Amino acid sequence: MNNIPKVKLGIVSVSRDCFPVELSVERRKAVVKVCTEKSIEIFEANTAVENEKDVLKALQELKASGTNALVVYLGNFGPEGPETILAQKFGGPVMFVAAAEETESNLINGRGDAYCGMLNASYNLALRKLNPYIPEYPVGTPEEIADMVADFETIARILLGLSKLKIFTFGPRPHDFLACNAPIKPLFDLGVEVMENSELDLFEAFNNHKDDPRIPAVIKEMEQELGDGNGYPGILPKLAQYELTLKDWAEDHKGASEYVVFANKCWPAFQTQFGFVPCYVNSRLASIGIPVACETDIYGALSEYIITCATQLPATLLDINNTVPKDMYANNQSKFAGYSLTDLFMGFHCGNTPSCHMKECSMKYQLIMRRLLEPDKEPDISRGTLEGAIRPGDITFFRLQGTADSQLRSYVAEGEIIDVDPKSFGGIGIFAIKEMGRFYRHVLIAGRYPHHGGVAFKHVGKLLFAAMKLLGVSDVAFNQPAAMLYKDENPFK
Repeated sequence: MNNIPKVKLGIVSVSRDCFPVELSVERRKAVVKVCTEKSIEIFEANTAVENEKDVLKALQELKASGTNALVVYLGNFGPEGPETILAQKFGGPVMFVAAAEETESNLINGRGDAYCGMLNASYNLALRKLNPYIPEYPVGTPEEIADMVADFETIARILLGLSKLKIFTFGPRPHDFLACNAPIKPLFDLGVEVMENSELDLFEAFNNHKDDPRIPAVIKEMEQELGDGNGYPGILPKLAQYELTLKDWAEDHKGASEYVVFANKCWPAFQTQFGFVPCYVNSRLASIGIPVACETDIYGALSEYIITCATQLPATLLDINNTVPKDMYANNQSKFAGYSLTDLFMGFHCGNTPSCHMKECSMKYQLIMRRLLEPDKEPDISRGTLEGAIRPGDITFFRLQGTADSQLRSYVAEGEIIDVDPKSFGGIGIFAIKEMGRFYRHVLIAGRYPHHGGVAFKHVGKLLFAAMKLLGVSDVAFNQPAAMLYKDENPFK
């Protein structure tokens, strides 16, 4: 994954001057030791912050080390002013955590009262209008703190990625399919750059790549990936040309940004002018950490990128598409055990899911486009999908969306893909999410969400939820009890 940030964690212990600084330092060392044992790389600043001058010394250490995500560790009560100034001046993602007391035999000279200090730290953070990551229960032993640090690393990767992300778009959505249109102002509020382009810009760039000498090498990569599923080898030269077009566009136009994603119009004029469907190329770019959202879905591309940062795995974008027939449910009762029929739905898209997430896959044609554009002939301009069943396993459905009034809202839902043949076309799988019927009505419909959802191929709902809160997304629906900790209106109480 070369399109997501590398998190360089650092830890600074803080100590209120009426408590022994040695207690905070020794507790910090214990946390770092456990992090090392858990293969969590973290820079340990030597300076323990007791006053503002210590803040400046600690910041110098952090800068010299390349630290871009900071753990402020209350080894004891902590100095409220200096510790929050440290967070304010650091300039990157920050987490606050605190030390638990170790033993009943050392509660006089060895008592740190960090449990108390976290309360006053939170108050002072609010005075400075800071919103660091504070775990659900931010006080713990070194082993517990190390696990919190691992979670923070994921959350920090999301925040750092969005702060240096540019979204390229090509073309507007068709008039009869407006669902994913949304204002881009909230993206700038997040620090995300957006560069909107015409389909003509893309078409010109594509034509300029005709006979590109790199095309044969890309074709060979595609042949190796598809193997026996290379059903339409004749379309590979155009697909390779298109892949190089997008990669070069990203490199030539990223400007001051470091990371890029695309949201591209992909039908119906695309097929008649470019001569193929772009789904397989979209899947290949997603597999290297550059999501390409279908149908100019800007917030879909953003959601895929957030997932990619969270999991360090390729993401995909699917329609929350169709119900599971009653006879399919009845004929597979053992595999659907524990789920009602309304907990189930099929996630589908034309063929953009990376091959690494497919149970089996092959190059095919886009059936819906063929019906529209070439119904009475062999597939030609409708070729280019990667089709098959999506592999079973844990998933998280996620979307961050801009509303019509330029607000941000999000949903997170954990579930799984069931190993049952969907018996349909495209890249498709049967998804099971507890209480999906209620989530569908009271979150997706009531929240006016479009049909596209980003799919993470593991359970990362808790971390995505926390990241949305740090980004200032006030309306976050999560189908897990953790949402209750933030006093959100949650239909899954």
